[in-house]
Amino acid sequence: MANTLTNPIDPVFTRREMLATTGMAGLAALTGIASGAVAQTTQKRPRIACLVSYWGATRSHADWIVTKLLDGYWWQGAHTPSRVDVVSVYIHQREESGLGQKVCKSKGIPIFNTVGEAVMLGGKELAVDGVVIVGEHGEYPTNLKGQWLLPRWWIYQQVVRVFEQSKRSVPVFNDKHLSYSWDEAKWMFDKSRELNFALTGGSSIPVYFRKPEIELDADTPIRNSVVVGGAADEGALFHCVDVLQAFAERRKGGETGVRAVQCIRGPETWRWTERNRWAGALLESVRTRLELKPGHFKEINAPNVCVVEYRDGTKAAVYSARGSGWSYAGEIDGQKDATVISMLGWPGPFDQYHASNAQPHWITETMVTRKEPFNAERLLLSTGIVANNMESNWENGRYSAIGRRIETPFMDMTYRSTRGAQFSTGARPPSTPYLRGFDS
Repeated sequence: MANTLTNPIDPVFTRREMLATTGMAGLAALTGIASGAVAQTTQKRPRIACLVSYWGATRSHADWIVTKLLDGYWWQGAHTPSRVDVVSVYIHQREESGLGQKVCKSKGIPIFNTVGEAVMLGGKELAVDGVVIVGEHGEYPTNLKGQWLLPRWWIYQQVVRVFEQSKRSVPVFNDKHLSYSWDEAKWMFDKSRELNFALTGGSSIPVYFRKPEIELDADTPIRNSVVVGGAADEGALFHCVDVLQAFAERRKGGETGVRAVQCIRGPETWRWTERNRWAGALLESVRTRLELKPGHFKEINAPNVCVVEYRDGTKAAVYSARGSGWSYAGEIDGQKDATVISMLGWPGPFDQYHASNAQPHWITETMVTRKEPFNAERLLLSTGIVANNMESNWENGRYSAIGRRIETPFMDMTYRSTRGAQFSTGARPPSTPYLRGFDS
């Protein structure tokens, strides 16, 4: 059963231990932190290399994530200073990334010409304590199936090459899905196990503010699940699928892997829903909980549903929708009504705390503790579901709105989630201008 958590996070460090002194006077004035509350800490700060595809707009993922590793982030109702040092940057589309160049110049961070140079700090072996890859955004092509050909694997494999040459590895964070390709993603996961380094990543939505503020207990007897959110394309779908997996992995017996994936688009979405009453009932539970008008979800211009069959017999459906944030609904044995948990509303507009605050917290935890905040298998499963969803509507170069059901025996990974709740709680962040170190 769903369990309301009054204190869902057990931080590794106390609030005072997390406050660093360097450069905090101006930051304290901006954030309302009393300067007397700042305390020294003797723990070594991990040195991080940030490798990004593009950093040229305030709404790019590189800007959301890297600036928070530099200047701190909003966590559990208060500003939290950074506990890592960004010591090098690589930008794949450097010429187009004027903002990133300006930030690095203002902070005194070198931008290296290659991935290898960035993680070796210009030397001949690994010289950092952690790697953050943000291969999201930039001018990259999209293939016929709608997959954005971002260079995540291309960057990652060069990091792995340095690990192998140096006979040493460090934690790696990879923003969103591992790759648009299952084969590349599986290779990335397997290398993390072979070289014994913590691998994390995924969407920022599973750790965003929730309403109600609850987490499902481990071994919750979930029968079926629905997630409703913006899923118009591959990137948006991943956010929804990662939300699904964050809840589905808590089911009784733990994660068992995925048996099959299918994508259905257009009006066929609603015909499939009519035939699968469990999905329609869970979708209706989201509508009523959010007090949306009858028929709200059917008004979307381009409906689609990603159907997931798990190896233990449970099922899930991810619907593209609007007006619902990202909402999970679970059919749970012994409960009359569905459990509905929503992640709603950004503080925006595009300011310091627009998005991705809890995620930098867990990136930091990974770098400090050298441990994965959740099972990396979840990241691989979410990646695989999305990749096969994008394949489903295409076969031999031909498109079909009723996608083929793709059996996925290779997605047979099993594990039990032992993590606690990881989402943001407390007061939401203020609308605060970016802390840049320069005026414009």
